[in-house]
Amino acid sequence: MRTAGLQVTGLMLAAALILSYIESQIPLPFGVPGMKLGLANLAVVLLLYLYGARAALAVNVMRILLSGFLFGGISAILFSLAGGAVSFVVMALLKKSKRFSISGVSVSGGVAHNAGQLLVAALVVKTYGVLYLIPPLMIAGAVTGLVIGLLAARLLPVLRKIVRTQEAA
Repeated sequence: MRTAGLQVTGLMLAAALILSYIESQIPLPFGVPGMKLGLANLAVVLLLYLYGARAALAVNVMRILLSGFLFGGISAILFSLAGGAVSFVVMALLKKSKRFSISGVSVSGGVAHNAGQLLVAALVVKTYGVLYLIPPLMIAGAVTGLVIGLLAARLLPVLRKIVRTQEAA
């Protein structure tokens, strides 16, 4: 990766951490455990399209670890890593297939993230009773994934232009 790529990747990590912090301060009125906006996934989606899976995965893992230590705890890190891993694999595969738009990839990632977290929750508490959360979390993952995907679709051309300018300099 060129110097401009490292700079953009570092800025995306910083942006993801800031978005994680902002998200941690927003109380959601729905009362569903584990429901979040997934704002930091914007950086991951953008990097997936700008620089590929390796850069996106690196920022995803670093963001989960750093934000977990800063704003959460060990259990938050474990649940986020599980959701982030499932989400990342789904998004990388769908992007590679070239059959889905950036919004479709993001929606699938949002749903997959919640599915991964629910699976871990069921294993941790040793009951499938937590699976009653499937409907609201799948809907939330789809809605927030769509919003993130639409934002990414608008930002990606601008970022590509900035990156080309930086690489040419």
